[in-house]
Amino acid sequence: MAFLDGSVARLSGVTHEYKGVTALRQIELDIPAGKMVALIGPDAVGKSTLMSLVTGARRIQQGCIEVLGGDISKRHHRKIISPKIAYMPQGLGKNLFMELTVLENMDFFGRLFNKTKTQRATRIDILLKVAGLIAFANRPAGKLSGGMKQKLGLCCALLHDPDFLILDEPTTGVDPVSRRQFWQLIKTLRQSRPQMSVLVSTAYMDEAEQFDWIIAMHGGTILDAGAPIQIKKRTNTDSLELAFVELMPKLESKFAGQLELPPRLDQDSTIAITARNLTRRFGDFVAVDNVSFDIRRGEIFGFLGSNGCGKTTTMKMLTGLLPPSEGSASLFGSKLDGQSLAARKRVGYMSQGFSLYGELTVIQNLRLHTRLYHLPASKQLERIDTLVSRFELKQFLEVSANSLPLGIKQRLSLAVAVIHEPDLLILDEPTSGVDPIARDQFWRILISLSRNEGVTIFISTHFMNEAMRCDRVSLMHAGKVLASDTPQNLIKSSNSESFEEAAVNYIQSAMSDGERTDISALKDIDINGKPDKRSALALSLQRLWAHSVRETQEILRDPIRLAFAFLGMTLMLFILTYGMVADVEDIHFAVLDLDQTPESRAYLNNLGGSRYFNQLPASSNLIDLRKRLVSREINFSVEIPPGFGRKIKKQTQANLYITVDGANPSHAALVESYINRTHDDFLKMLGHYSSRKPELIVPRFRYNPTLENINAMAPSMPALLLILFPALLGAISVVREKEIGTITNFYVTSATKLEFLLGKQLPYIVIGMVNFVIMVLSIIFIMGVPIKGSLMALSFGALAYVIVATNYGLFTSAFSRTQAAAVFITTILSILPTVSFSGLSQPVSTLEGGAQIIGKLWPTTYFMNISVGSFTKGLSWSELSADLLLLCLFIPIFLGLSMWFLKKQET
Repeated sequence: MAFLDGSVARLSGVTHEYKGVTALRQIELDIPAGKMVALIGPDAVGKSTLMSLVTGARRIQQGCIEVLGGDISKRHHRKIISPKIAYMPQGLGKNLFMELTVLENMDFFGRLFNKTKTQRATRIDILLKVAGLIAFANRPAGKLSGGMKQKLGLCCALLHDPDFLILDEPTTGVDPVSRRQFWQLIKTLRQSRPQMSVLVSTAYMDEAEQFDWIIAMHGGTILDAGAPIQIKKRTNTDSLELAFVELMPKLESKFAGQLELPPRLDQDSTIAITARNLTRRFGDFVAVDNVSFDIRRGEIFGFLGSNGCGKTTTMKMLTGLLPPSEGSASLFGSKLDGQSLAARKRVGYMSQGFSLYGELTVIQNLRLHTRLYHLPASKQLERIDTLVSRFELKQFLEVSANSLPLGIKQRLSLAVAVIHEPDLLILDEPTSGVDPIARDQFWRILISLSRNEGVTIFISTHFMNEAMRCDRVSLMHAGKVLASDTPQNLIKSSNSESFEEAAVNYIQSAMSDGERTDISALKDIDINGKPDKRSALALSLQRLWAHSVRETQEILRDPIRLAFAFLGMTLMLFILTYGMVADVEDIHFAVLDLDQTPESRAYLNNLGGSRYFNQLPASSNLIDLRKRLVSREINFSVEIPPGFGRKIKKQTQANLYITVDGANPSHAALVESYINRTHDDFLKMLGHYSSRKPELIVPRFRYNPTLENINAMAPSMPALLLILFPALLGAISVVREKEIGTITNFYVTSATKLEFLLGKQLPYIVIGMVNFVIMVLSIIFIMGVPIKGSLMALSFGALAYVIVATNYGLFTSAFSRTQAAAVFITTILSILPTVSFSGLSQPVSTLEGGAQIIGKLWPTTYFMNISVGSFTKGLSWSELSADLLLLCLFIPIFLGLSMWFLKKQET
């Protein structure tokens, strides 16, 4: 492999900004080839930005980046080298699909890199054994522990033998055993393939010490770069953590340095928390198994263990957020009651993930929580001022919580957790992903709360130096407590030299065979670094099929999307059809007949004999008639005055008085039209027209002779629903990947825009056609509207229309960043032109100007003609062929627009 002067990547003059904030500033950097290179630095200094630029996932704004011998900004070069790069973005399992199992995730990545079925099966089996995941092969990725997710993500990244492996904080939030397994896997692979370059960002300085090359960053610039021993020598320090502190600007490092835990001055023996035989089951799975411990007032009690061992579940039970299946817990001598407001006020809880209101500013979050905890109005301002000063939040008061660096987010979360001055703090991995200096600042606050204010602190962590700051530590694995004592005693009892070694020994001794790694399995894998020639093909059916299979699997695993996809259209068909049908029958009326002649009775018999009307018992007086109209017992009333029959016989003008309930104007107008029609029938029966009109015009209705609205509305509804639902599903499928971050897999692999879009589209075309069949059967057999024309033309038209609709959804997804926005945009842009301009409400030929142009440029117009023509008008294939051809023209138009607006890099 040829590199640039021994560099796997070279950055020259690289500057990058986000909304006016400079993330990288004039970066000049060579990343050596064939080495393990670590990026270290505080949060928000540009590490993730630099890595995403090097992978080609993000578009370069300024400067030049050369990767694997060429300019990464050139599309052709990115296409050539993408099979040689593997990228794991920041976050637990961010490159994984949580609904898919371990095997299905790996199979997808194997297909994505054009591995054959045999190659995939062999490599997957070996990598799962190496990673200790073979026992979890059929478990969904979303149900794996954090460490397992990261090992699975690494296995997926290594399936295609990359030359350049880029990992963004891969072990953040991962337990020490899984971290060791993770690095052991990479070390063993590099022994077989020493030419593989690895670039890693990490928050663990002990990890960085083991790397060949270190790049220290701050404020979007490079502080120093070199071998760890060189950096320590230049800074005159004996550890990389101290060296990094020396490299930091003095203002930033004022709180850095050694942090010691002072002894508890007041050895209060009061028990703050008591847990006895706590057990929590989720179905057959036992998350917490018979856990017991006591925590004293003012004590810092650490909770450590493997990912998924039950730490978070235990903490939720102790806060009352989750009831135990068995066992009990007490808080300061009283049985814990999750519904008790008094008990909740004594506890402050900080969850593992950021759980505050991201749209609100820092000051708004603080004000909100003072009210949520019912702090007296006189004390709210004073408490906020105290916390702002203590947690150094003043410069961030007007910044939205989502925009804060991770370290500041954690300080804000802690400020909110203590805003009501609780006696107990429960903190679930509060410093995960936070840089060393920010962690030290955080721990200074915790120590002050414990030693100066007597606050009991129950904290879970994966950082061994933080565990050493705890008064006592409890180690867990698989829901059980393995040991509980001071860190020093645990080191001594396990005959270990450090607390990390002690923790690893305890956890490894409790692990099952299925959780252990099997590095020896690597001897059976073919790691030769030869790229698959098919990976650079312009169109790969295997990559296309990979996206399609994965999309189908996700749909089948998501009950909400599945129900929406297969029940939504049918349900809406019935709601809209019967809701918009204006046919009215069984209209109630009553009469006041003051004439009582054969003619008046004949008139009423004619009126009551219509299928539209239902005659109720007559009224005896006008007051009663009006009361019945007011009470809505009747829809209209008929008053026949005296002399009505005599005037009918003489064929002179005979008046009668009909009063219609006009509260609903459209309904009233319909009732009026029915009355007029029945009235005309009565006059024809008497022969009144013969003396007035020498010729009688009799209208005939060709396609819908009974003028029943359901014959018009039912065939029109598929045109509305088949543009809305497939478009929504297509749009959400892309935006969902943007939202959860898996779109990065598309950015950094060889998958083309066409493969990605067609792969996404295929499952929804099938879903759309299944729904079309269901709707047609419902219209024929339930609504009683037969197909009079060409079923073949209707079916081919539906297929073309569904393809257009899904392409349209993929097109609208380009303008959305969240699923909520995608639903809103796609719904509005689908419904408005369909209802207003496609012939649903009035024929397109009757529209004028721009409205008619929109109608002719909207695909629904042509499928509306095909659907109504097939059902109601009885048109043949040849008569519908013009509309079918025009509809098909929209397929390449919307597909082309989708490809044009879909970006292969994040901008």
